[in-house]
Amino acid sequence: MLNVTLYTRKDCTLCDEAKAELNAMQTEYPHRLIEVDISSDTALTAKYDIEIPVIEIGPYTLKAPITRQKLQMYLGAAADRKNQLEKLNDPKYQARVLKGQKVSTGDRISFWIARHYLLILNLFIFFYIGLPFLAPVFMKAGMEIPARAIYTIYKPLCHQFGFRSFFLFGEQPFYPLAEANVAGVKTFEQVTNIPNLDDPYSISRFQAREYIGDNTVGYKVALCERDTAIYLAILLFGIVFALTGRRFKTLHWMLWLLIGITPIGLDGFSQLFSQFNWQWLMSIVPYRESTPYLRVLTGALFGFMTAWFAYPNIEESMGETRQYYLKKFAIQKVSK
Repeated sequence: MLNVTLYTRKDCTLCDEAKAELNAMQTEYPHRLIEVDISSDTALTAKYDIEIPVIEIGPYTLKAPITRQKLQMYLGAAADRKNQLEKLNDPKYQARVLKGQKVSTGDRISFWIARHYLLILNLFIFFYIGLPFLAPVFMKAGMEIPARAIYTIYKPLCHQFGFRSFFLFGEQPFYPLAEANVAGVKTFEQVTNIPNLDDPYSISRFQAREYIGDNTVGYKVALCERDTAIYLAILLFGIVFALTGRRFKTLHWMLWLLIGITPIGLDGFSQLFSQFNWQWLMSIVPYRESTPYLRVLTGALFGFMTAWFAYPNIEESMGETRQYYLKKFAIQKVSK
């Protein structure tokens, strides 16, 4: 039997009229009417809020104004198409029909993920950025084994240089290199007495990576300043996106490149290339060490703008997935 999907909601007079017209045509065009309430999903509400009633008849979509003539035309075309496909006995078509009639456990899991993906993402980012802050908490509490386990887990994911990381429970929140020229703070060299930190090829850099801290200096967060800012900004956008009903439109890719990528690229790569100690390059890119403020600013811009660019696109994809399963579940409900 032909499936006809009516996107509707409560107290919609035009929807009730369209439904009555469809029911009146059951004898001439037998069909199974599936009603989907758009208020059951934010994506459907955003998509059809001012357009309902919307009717899907096979591959065809009919929007208001809906007349009997249009319904007859679309129902007839969809019925003819369905009959032709059935006569061809195409295995792929038959498989799609069978799949559409059966709701599996995998379907329910996929629908659950599509509905709760943002919560999953936010929780993942929360724990990902939260664990590095637990490392100094554990060190302060004397729980060295779990603290070092966290440092070890994050070591492949971040350079963990002490002079580019935040510290908790110490005299200062950060200890930059002297070359960063941050006024009013003790430098990393002063509090650790590790020499030659301006040489990226020296063993001192390895020592700076392994350095965790002490009761005076404080204890290092297991992610560097820039990474901390990136993931906190992603989490912030994820929370804002959820609280605003996921209604943000995706950020234009040019703005993403200009505001999100360019600042972090200029700050990070100019620092990286300037410290290679290549004579020909030193005349072009003088030696520089970025500051904690620049790392946080550029990292936060990158994280927030990247999330703004990505999350609305994910929502669009998940919204289509939810629409597919809402329709599929409604078909099964009507078929019983």
